[in-house]
Amino acid sequence: MTLEQIYHNAQNHFEETAFDQLMQKRIHKVLLICSSYDAYMLEEDGRIDEQIFNEYVSLNLRHPPQFIQVSSAEGAFKAIEENQIDLVITMLSVGGMDPFSLSKKIKNTHAEIPIVVLTPFSREVSMKLSKEDTSAVDYIFCWLGNTDLLLAIIKLIEDEMNAPFDVTQIGVQAIILVEDSVRFYSSYLPLIYKILFKQSRKFMTEGLNEHQQMMRMRGRPKILLARNYEEAVNIYNEYQKNILGIISDVSFNRKDKKDPEAGVRFARKVKKDNPFMPFLLQSSDNKFLSIAKDIRVGFIHKHSKLLLQELKEFLNNYLAFGDFIFVDPNTGEEVARVSDLQQLQENLLTIPNDSLLYHFKRDHVSKWLTARALFSIAMVVKELKVTEDANIEATKQELFHIIAHFRMYKGRGVIATFDTERYDEYVNFSRIGEGSIGGKARGLAFLSTLIKKYPVFKSFPDVIITIPRTIVLGVDIFEAFMELNNLYPLGLSDASDEEILNQFVKAKLPEEVQKQLLKLAQVIKRPVAIRSSSMLEDSHHQPFAGIYSTYMVPHNQDDEHMAVQLGEAIKCVYASVYFKSSKAYMTSTLNLIDEERMGIVLQEIVGQEHENRFYPTFSGVGRSVNFYPIPPEQSEEGIVNVALGLGKYIVEGGVSLRFSPEYPQKVIQLSSPEMTIKETQKSFYALDLDTNRFQPSVDDGMNIQKLDLRDALKDGSLRWIGSILDMQNHVVRDGTMAEGYPLVTFANVLKYDTFPLAAIMKEVLQIGQKEMNQPVEIEFAVDLQTPSDSPSVFYLLQIRPIVDSRTSLGPSVHVENSSDAFIYSESTLGNGTISDICDVIYVRTENYKPAHNPEIAREIEKINDQLQKANRPYLLIGPGRWGSQDPWLGVPVKWGQICGARAIVEMGLENYHVEPSQGTHFFQNLTSLRVAYIYTNTHLNQGKLDMDWLNSLKAVNESDKIRHVQTKSPLTLNIDGREGKAVMHYSKKEKPE
Repeated sequence: MTLEQIYHNAQNHFEETAFDQLMQKRIHKVLLICSSYDAYMLEEDGRIDEQIFNEYVSLNLRHPPQFIQVSSAEGAFKAIEENQIDLVITMLSVGGMDPFSLSKKIKNTHAEIPIVVLTPFSREVSMKLSKEDTSAVDYIFCWLGNTDLLLAIIKLIEDEMNAPFDVTQIGVQAIILVEDSVRFYSSYLPLIYKILFKQSRKFMTEGLNEHQQMMRMRGRPKILLARNYEEAVNIYNEYQKNILGIISDVSFNRKDKKDPEAGVRFARKVKKDNPFMPFLLQSSDNKFLSIAKDIRVGFIHKHSKLLLQELKEFLNNYLAFGDFIFVDPNTGEEVARVSDLQQLQENLLTIPNDSLLYHFKRDHVSKWLTARALFSIAMVVKELKVTEDANIEATKQELFHIIAHFRMYKGRGVIATFDTERYDEYVNFSRIGEGSIGGKARGLAFLSTLIKKYPVFKSFPDVIITIPRTIVLGVDIFEAFMELNNLYPLGLSDASDEEILNQFVKAKLPEEVQKQLLKLAQVIKRPVAIRSSSMLEDSHHQPFAGIYSTYMVPHNQDDEHMAVQLGEAIKCVYASVYFKSSKAYMTSTLNLIDEERMGIVLQEIVGQEHENRFYPTFSGVGRSVNFYPIPPEQSEEGIVNVALGLGKYIVEGGVSLRFSPEYPQKVIQLSSPEMTIKETQKSFYALDLDTNRFQPSVDDGMNIQKLDLRDALKDGSLRWIGSILDMQNHVVRDGTMAEGYPLVTFANVLKYDTFPLAAIMKEVLQIGQKEMNQPVEIEFAVDLQTPSDSPSVFYLLQIRPIVDSRTSLGPSVHVENSSDAFIYSESTLGNGTISDICDVIYVRTENYKPAHNPEIAREIEKINDQLQKANRPYLLIGPGRWGSQDPWLGVPVKWGQICGARAIVEMGLENYHVEPSQGTHFFQNLTSLRVAYIYTNTHLNQGKLDMDWLNSLKAVNESDKIRHVQTKSPLTLNIDGREGKAVMHYSKKEKPE
């Protein structure tokens, strides 16, 4: 069972933390008003800008401010007028005006700008300050010769500006510092911020990629400074729910008078509200030590030589800044230590119950999670009310599942960086390498974000809609592999596919990638599909559908062996970039083969194991535009093709069931028992689980089994999608309980809605088209053979744009049937006029046998190569479905074998009717390259095709299976893309009598 199935009905709701909305107000420009000497003193051995920048970089902070330095009041006002100043820092000695008068004047016109006065530390200065009117000054700080102070000033003011939203709305934690001594808070603040930033670097690791990690830095706790009792109480009352801890002086002003026990009063008030709130009193009078013990708060002596060290210990031990240390409540000894959420989950079930009870009662776990900016799970954990008589074992299990659910949830819609140390089953989508991930992987990542974005995907009862576990190799891995092994000359040569593949497989992947594949093999529990994700693949104008190889590697208990096979499959996909068919497609699309770079998608295969085979209940391809609607279907309602087993069966042109999501019960293939027998799936594809069957090969289907439907009946996978042909009564009975021959009808799904396939496809296609702003094709697979108490799973595998030949059609072309027409069709794709075709290659229809189709493909390839070299486009005509890899349905050509064709005709014969191509990779590439597509079936009165005329023309090449003829003057093909009609006229010089 997958994690998504386990936690499908979990009641925990994790709010998405809006890290992007945090720290919206920043200090960008700082005006520094000081004499040249003061500036020199501040700078010491470097510019302030550089020092601050270096400080920001070392702490992984962004947005360092710019400093503008002036030395007089006049210069200050000029700078304020010319710049958007966010903060003013002024020294005591300012040319032309004392800093307090200057501050008043600035506040008169710019009340919003915070002003800080920076003073040297001395008794004389303190005496002077006590006599000044400091009402216009926001803060006074004491310069102690350390640029850390400037950083602390900037961060303190940013914290104050952002606290109302960040703390109240998002849940960021705050630390209150109550201190009226300029000397003390000037030394405390830089230290506290240093520890904070160090802690932030630790909890960055909870982010799944670099972007998430940097955003998490914004969730660090804020420091709020209060300098009298009323300020402290106001801050406490406003942010009470999100206070991480309090550090307070003992003696400071209350009601505008010095109160020698103001801090004790404040501590008692807080402890009355919350007995477990971390609170540290500090005083220069040791008598308060016993009072601190009585009210159960911490105490440090202000004149202790270890003051800063003791402060650091308090922050780490009581404000949850460091590792979480589980202690024995009786002895105080450490029993366990964890440094992140993953470690907490891994160790939780082994931690002694009395230790957990001790920490739970004091809210230590939720506080630790909150300090690490894990707000959403911290809120859920906080709701776990634990008392002395609580069942701690049950609580332990509940917390384990909460963490598991949260880790699974936070990975959705995110591309994580693959970390060999931390990778486990909770990471659903990760990347190896730094380069682009290619077209297919982008599509998958896009689908993942859509699933998270649209609530409708969670609205189907007992159905999970998701993507399979995915690992992506960036194109930089491909480039490193090619350069490391000097493979570009071989790839760009005319070497055979086999020769290229052999050399690529012998080459070595980068060492780090080999280690990562081993880690993947240790975590993954299912077979893996290794698919291409090139830079050009699935682009909006030329989707390379099915051009490159896809390999499947079965799961192997031997991790090292599986890692080797994964590596070999990756190298095979890399080699397929340079196969003949890929190069031919490149030429057709006017791309350069040496511009192509390959990403790789490793994706868990959907399905269940049956004896020695593995396959999903069914797979499918949905298109948001239906090129051949059958009334009452509408083109814009889309079309879906589904089949039992692996999706390779559909995309390679096998017989599948076609339905409109709008009319799922109207399936023309099921309109009569005869039609059902003839027009439905007879076999299916499954992966052979014998690990020895996978061998590097040009044929990527070397370990794919083609099986009879009776195998699926035995496996139980036909239960939802099968019917039985009752031979005696010649009727088709829905379900698989009756005796007879099995058929794939999807009756239980489409007729009786046992699984909401039509409704899901309707939503998926509509959302996909809306978000891509053009028609889309979506591949999917469904697993219905899940345990009885777990939901079914609908997996989205791929999304790509469809090149709709009816858009941007240009001038309309008039098409009508006439005696001059040698071809006429009302099932056509394309638009415009083609008038440069003199060559026609066609399959001979007399004595045609589908068994000869593979041989026909090879013969056509030879003529295609000759015509391509001569730059002669041609018309290709043949029975059945071009490009089907099932040779009984049509000629199994690859794109490279017919890439010179300018127009393609699929025709039906008297006893050989195959539905028009739609939903196959071959068809997708055909339409994207603007190759005209025409369908006719004269035996069903669908269009016109004069084969007798073709037979009357002299052959340039012919065999008993195909003919190549050449006309003396060009054939003209007119296509009306709006109406889907096409006509091709006889050549003027060879028009029949």
